[in-house]
Amino acid sequence: MKLYFIGADHEVTGSCHLLEVNRKYLMLDCGMEQGRDVFENSPLPVPASKIDAVILSHAHIDHSGMLPKLVHDGFAGKIWTTKATADLSDVMLRDSAHIQESDAEWKSRKAKRAGQPEVLPAYTVEDVENTVKLFEPVSYDETFEPIEGVKVHFEDAGHILGSAICCLNIHEGNADRTLCFTGDLGNIDMPILQDPSDRKNTDYVMMECTYGDRCHEEQVDHVQQLADLMNQTFAKGGNLIIPCFAVGRTQEMLYFIREILEKNLVKYRNFTVYVDSPLAVEATRIFTDNTFGYYDAEAMKLIKEGNNPLSLPNLKLSVSAEDSKAINDDTTPCVILSASGMCDAGRIRHHLKHNLWKNNCTVALAGYQAEGTLGRRLQDGAKDVTILGEKIHVAARIVQLQDVSAHADQKGLIHWLETCEEKPKKLFLVHGEDSVCSSFRDMLKAEHGYRVDAPYSGSVYDLVNDAWILEKEPVEVIRKKSEQQSAQSSANYERDNLYLQLVEEGKRLGQLITTYRKAGKDELKHFLKDVQKLIERWDSSQ
Repeated sequence: MKLYFIGADHEVTGSCHLLEVNRKYLMLDCGMEQGRDVFENSPLPVPASKIDAVILSHAHIDHSGMLPKLVHDGFAGKIWTTKATADLSDVMLRDSAHIQESDAEWKSRKAKRAGQPEVLPAYTVEDVENTVKLFEPVSYDETFEPIEGVKVHFEDAGHILGSAICCLNIHEGNADRTLCFTGDLGNIDMPILQDPSDRKNTDYVMMECTYGDRCHEEQVDHVQQLADLMNQTFAKGGNLIIPCFAVGRTQEMLYFIREILEKNLVKYRNFTVYVDSPLAVEATRIFTDNTFGYYDAEAMKLIKEGNNPLSLPNLKLSVSAEDSKAINDDTTPCVILSASGMCDAGRIRHHLKHNLWKNNCTVALAGYQAEGTLGRRLQDGAKDVTILGEKIHVAARIVQLQDVSAHADQKGLIHWLETCEEKPKKLFLVHGEDSVCSSFRDMLKAEHGYRVDAPYSGSVYDLVNDAWILEKEPVEVIRKKSEQQSAQSSANYERDNLYLQLVEEGKRLGQLITTYRKAGKDELKHFLKDVQKLIERWDSSQ
């Protein structure tokens, strides 16, 4: 009865753990690393084809994002999760696959020019289609047996729609043990979703600690906070840009804005709310389709009264690239909700590029910003940033929305632990930055009397004998190369970014040409002559 620690150990993303029972293997999450990669992850101790089943705590990519790769590599068992998580994972993994394929295609073109082999994506849309066929949805509190000797039930984690605390009853030989894996624990008193279920008495707890070193602001009025930002920004004629995770945060913001409109808290009424993310549009539909058993009492009351808590009269959903580009042609103040929440990918980069340099605009960061991300640099007060290969001056107001995190803070984590009087035999801390794992571990030992460890990737624990089989030392990701390689890498990076910028401008030129379909003869002649000169100039220089 062994517990292997693979991913999100002294790191915030890439959640992955493996339980060995009765010579069977049960994986707990299979997430993708995002942002800065600090430590090397140990490889799985067995091939993907030897893993018998997976338990998925929730749909966020840092918990689910490598499932298609696992399937591609030979996994063929069931993936147990809630119905809402299965629905969300379907669209989120497809979106991730498109990103993997697009990135690989671009890198392959670059490699081909350098005489190097093509770059393959981590997985494809076809891999995702094979993955979603393996989902086995279950309800909260429904007991199931994913592998021989392990019975599991889910409880509401209150993090995002369908998120689950995974409660395992494990039997091997003459031994019986219980393990609770939190996945990501949600904050309390948040809109739409229920609070996390109380902890039950278990032998072992494997708990996330994203906010283990800090506490959220006390009793923040989210609606008034957002209304104040809207009033201040609109009074200057600017836009309010909110980088949002497509799942969870986008829906919370819509919920808040609906209440702001109902209470007439915004003076400027002629504004549009744009949701610019195809994934967020799909996720909002799934939120609307999955209410019973997931929504809290307040949200269910609205539904019973015939009101959609996520619907706005001034809402525009942006799906196509053309829809997205048109937003930046809107000269009236507006609210733009766009992914990704950490600003490192997706359409939010284009909106930041068009608005960061304007001193009448506001960027409201609505969640955790991981190390190494653009969102973190903005949060830390960067004066200039590079977006899509272009240096952008930061003149917009940058604010952090208080207490809208979907994660429990330090007080919330401790409160959840202490909802059950009996302490577990052992507490394992995962899913936290390096310093947070260490400091929170020390605090729980010294101030609360827990037996607690924060293992590094590759560590293995014996759940029967309550002892470490292997405690791995951290292996840092090697970043430094020779000065020559580093300089060459930097030059290549700059070149690649300039090329991407050129491609974007080429697309703009193509779009501009389509608007001249009904232009006059003389105007078309002049435009054609200018374009031909441009082509001749640069074509002859090759």
